[in-house]
Amino acid sequence: MASISLQPNVVLTAQGLTRRFGGLVAVNNVSFTVNEGEIFGLIGPNGAGKTTTFNLMTGLIRASGGQMLHDGVDISRLRPFQIAKRGIARTFQNIRLFGNLSVLENVTIAHHIQTRSGLFQGIFNLPPTPAEERDIRDRSVELLALVGLKDRATVAARNLPYGDQRRLEIARALALRPQILLLDEPAAGMNPSEKGQLSDFIRQIQIQFELTVLLIEHHVPLVMGLCDRIAVLDFGQQIAIGNPEQVRNDPAVIEAYLGGE
Repeated sequence: MASISLQPNVVLTAQGLTRRFGGLVAVNNVSFTVNEGEIFGLIGPNGAGKTTTFNLMTGLIRASGGQMLHDGVDISRLRPFQIAKRGIARTFQNIRLFGNLSVLENVTIAHHIQTRSGLFQGIFNLPPTPAEERDIRDRSVELLALVGLKDRATVAARNLPYGDQRRLEIARALALRPQILLLDEPAAGMNPSEKGQLSDFIRQIQIQFELTVLLIEHHVPLVMGLCDRIAVLDFGQQIAIGNPEQVRNDPAVIEAYLGGE
């Protein structure tokens, strides 16, 4: 009997993504696919177009050309909250927390995109609002425990150390109950020990929540040790894609990072 070859389930497809800012082409004809359940890395030198690509994927900016597909559906013209409702969540290179709100409040706010209560029920605390609010609080506390912040639930987010703010941002993204999680430089500002813990943590949540993860990261050893596949950008162009070993030995990648021989 002939063996059956199982094809990976593609959940995200970038087709010729291009973004121009006046005369500057920040992202130029970038194409790749992301398979369900994998950890996919997007790397490149400073100014390569990595965060711009994330912004295109999550609706923060519109593409000048090309398409972004989720489960075969074009999401290129959707707004960020519509993309989030489809199960795509992200963190940011520059942390975007509600600094004056507590750690717990930052997470509970994110849960409300998934609630069924309308404005009328919310104002008058009518069903299903009370039950949903209890569920939201319980789940938020669980997420804070997962990221090690349960004992700091009442602290204002702005008063957290930088590394804890990064973890809070991941907890808030998980509150959206995503299928796909985009992490933009989650290890920025961390020491080597913290980066090692972060790598383990990303793998843990990927398994626990059955996530597909996309990762932008400057710390190349972390990416090489964590990602299943990696795409490399340089000056807005995609110059390589493959598994870590293929990318590590690609002459174009070596030249982009080291300037050739």
